[in-house]
Amino acid sequence: MSTVQLKNLSKTFLNVEALKQFSLEIQTGELFTLLGPSGCGKTTLLRTIAGFNRQDSGTINIDNVGIDNLPAYRRDIGMVFQDYAIFPHMSVGENIAFGLRNRRVTRHELKRRVAEALDTVQLSGLDKRMPNELSGGQQQRVGLARALVIQPKILLMDEPLSNLDAKLRIELREDIRNIQKKLGTTTIYVTHDQEEALVISDRLCIMRSGQMVQVGTPWEIYKKPVDHFVASFVGNMNFLPWPFAGLEHQDLNVNEMIKRSPSSDFNGNNSKNLLVGIRPEDVVIYNNSSNVEGHVLHLSGIVENISFSGREAQYHVKLIDGSLLNVNVTRPVERFLDEIGKTVILGLPHNSIFFFNSTSGLRY
Repeated sequence: MSTVQLKNLSKTFLNVEALKQFSLEIQTGELFTLLGPSGCGKTTLLRTIAGFNRQDSGTINIDNVGIDNLPAYRRDIGMVFQDYAIFPHMSVGENIAFGLRNRRVTRHELKRRVAEALDTVQLSGLDKRMPNELSGGQQQRVGLARALVIQPKILLMDEPLSNLDAKLRIELREDIRNIQKKLGTTTIYVTHDQEEALVISDRLCIMRSGQMVQVGTPWEIYKKPVDHFVASFVGNMNFLPWPFAGLEHQDLNVNEMIKRSPSSDFNGNNSKNLLVGIRPEDVVIYNNSSNVEGHVLHLSGIVENISFSGREAQYHVKLIDGSLLNVNVTRPVERFLDEIGKTVILGLPHNSIFFFNSTSGLRY
């Protein structure tokens, strides 16, 4: 188990800054995820740590020891790729043993460690199979076993589940999480899938344009986004300018609520630049305004559409100014699915509302 220290990493490709003075420390035994939109630099960062790319400036340390001048094969790093990258002409056992043979371990040790790796990824007894006899999920498990069998200091995983179907992705991400916790290997995981990142990570880093926007636990990232970008990228968020049309009671004391937040740059004068945000699952639908509880901002709108996905329904409600507010209703009753065109009362609980500066995007 090892720590990783990245300091001021920069990398440019054809005048495009893929990494900009990027600094980060990953703790021993963490499953740490890099999350962001395509082109944000997360794969470039991973490949630079692995030694496949060479940074233009900055340093990479493992356990406070610099590895910048080491070639990839000497960095003691295991890597799992998006496209499996297993050798088609080798059996499962031979694929897993490949890295060990390069390290010249004894035949007895090689056999023992391959058997342990197969058991760890739930492929015991399949060592003689060829890759074309395996499912996509099994092939990815072979890739994971091959990376783990060398007992690396650091494990890197570059979107390892993106080629699998939805059900298999859920199954395998849980297995990866369990295996990582069992072995305690410090792991850096790259994905653009928000739900996958939240489920699998101890901590995660939200990236944009080669830079770090926010680092935190899944709870912190989802519940305490630092700005408009994080709030909109991780999960869904409704955004409305304040004050907005359709309010039945303008009883939200913005000044008092924002004073409780850590930001100190808000005063009543800049409320003109205020943007209100609320998650769809935090909006409540009421039959009439008399049922609305205290400390709830409420407004009315017309149900324009309803999307039913089994465990929940998403209402698309059109407000008086023409803007849409999305509302997630878990375990909906069947009669609720026939409300298109009807007027509903929406409740926005005060303690679920976020405030953002509409100019800078920062959260108050």
